[in-house]
Amino acid sequence: MAEEESLQLEVKEPAKRPKWLMVAIIAGAGVLLAAIVAGVVILLSSGDDRQGAEQVEISTPLTPGDALYVGMPRPFLFNLPGEKRSYLVQIKVQVQVRGFGDQEIAKKHIPLIEDSLLSTFSAADAKQLSTREGKEELRTQALINVQTTLQGITGKPVVERVLFTGFVMQ
Repeated sequence: MAEEESLQLEVKEPAKRPKWLMVAIIAGAGVLLAAIVAGVVILLSSGDDRQGAEQVEISTPLTPGDALYVGMPRPFLFNLPGEKRSYLVQIKVQVQVRGFGDQEIAKKHIPLIEDSLLSTFSAADAKQLSTREGKEELRTQALINVQTTLQGITGKPVVERVLFTGFVMQ
């Protein structure tokens, strides 16, 4: 009898998978396919952008005296004491030069330009920077200091204008 009991096998029906599982698998495959297609499109379109940029450069050649801009790699961030409290100031700066030669000189001397600008900015006062005229005065003083500094090194002023491309005072 013991043998008969051990020989009996139970046959179970296979478990049914829920319907949502099949939908989830199909949706996941669709998302993966969309991501692959998007990646291919981005890779192929980046080559077109370079060709478009070359066409723009060819159609509008720069002359040696054109205005070019050199951005300072990071914004200037400093504290200014005020009458009642201190202010945190952040200024993003670009300098305007004329021609490729001056652009290369300015790029070469970015640390020197940054030092001159930081010295100028830290000498300002909060009351001055709260008005438009005060900001314009600071920009003019920054230009004079940068030109004087570069004149001593390169023999010419190099920078034509100092531009504030971002100015935050809190």
